Amino acid sequence: MRTTKGAARNRAKKRLYKKAKGYRGGRGNLLRTVKETVIRAEAYAYRDRRVRKREFRKLWIIRINAAVRQRGLRYSEFIHGLVKAKIELDRKMLADLAVHDPETFDQIVEQVKQALAAAA
Repeated sequence: MRTTKGAARNRAKKRLYKKAKGYRGGRGNLLRTVKETVIRAEAYAYRDRRVRKREFRKLWIIRINAAVRQRGLRYSEFIHGLVKAKIELDRKMLADLAVHDPETFDQIVEQVKQALAAAA
């Protein structure tokens, strides 16, 4: 006996249309276009979850560099000094300190300068 996909196909289509909710025009209404768009959207989402991490790291480095240059150092010198001073703060925390707690950041920079002077 010949069977149809009936309920299973309807569920699959419903899932796709749910994912495509809010898309403009045929991208939200036409099955073939919805399939293509959802596949592409999921690919971008997967890729950009990784890209987001790179973008944030770049932002933190830019903020640290700007804050450190105001205090008379370069970013690379500062990071080297952190290693010498045995200060284990990541870039996210350093950038947050530079923006929201400049006094603490000043103390860290002073420790780094002392460590660099002692090494030279």
